Amino acid sequence: MRKGVQKIYTEVAETYESINHILTFGLDIFMRHKAVQEVTRIEGRRWLDICSGTGEMTLNLSRRAGPCTEIFSVDFSYPMLKRAREKSYKQPIHFAIADVAQLPFPDEMFDLVSISFSIRNLNLYRKELLTHLVEFYRILKPGGQFLNLETSQPSSKILRNLFHLYINKIVRPVGSLLSGSKAGYGYLSYTVPRFHPPDEFSALLIQSGFSKASYRTLLFGIAAIHLATK
Repeated sequence: MRKGVQKIYTEVAETYESINHILTFGLDIFMRHKAVQEVTRIEGRRWLDICSGTGEMTLNLSRRAGPCTEIFSVDFSYPMLKRAREKSYKQPIHFAIADVAQLPFPDEMFDLVSISFSIRNLNLYRKELLTHLVEFYRILKPGGQFLNLETSQPSSKILRNLFHLYINKIVRPVGSLLSGSKAGYGYLSYTVPRFHPPDEFSALLIQSGFSKASYRTLLFGIAAIHLATK
């Protein structure tokens, strides 16, 4: 992932989690809970949470995991990962610093790969996004599943415009003020409106090699959960 994005997430690590809760009115917590409910369908002994940030999704996964499940948590920002390590997990977590473009794992290692509110950072170019999806596909076992939670585009043009207006007029200035990072929340306001509608992202998953992909939208379409099978 690009050095500039890494710098942004390093700058906002201390306040990232609390500001997200404030700006989403706690709905990001609700959406992660909804996403991990999909994990009840997934078996296997190795799960990987990528771009794990401060470990919120990793924590949710650990609550769903069985006693024999190993969970790996990967991020490219040491300050983010440091905060993730401070959480209380149900079992030991394997933490690692790595770039998602070249994950330090062999082929077909994981039964589940998850990512939440981060894949839009890989979306500046379609080719770049596809390259990352192929990398996630590579490390999944046959039959393994990819779980993605991300902001999306409401099908209603009115709701879509209101959502984008909120991001630009509220999230951007308030996030910048509270975090002290104008670049961080400026970048967020750039990436959110440009991410794919859920049907388009499902098509990209199939193009990346996954045999099937499904999705469910949340909160009138401002976010979506995608589940794809290798």
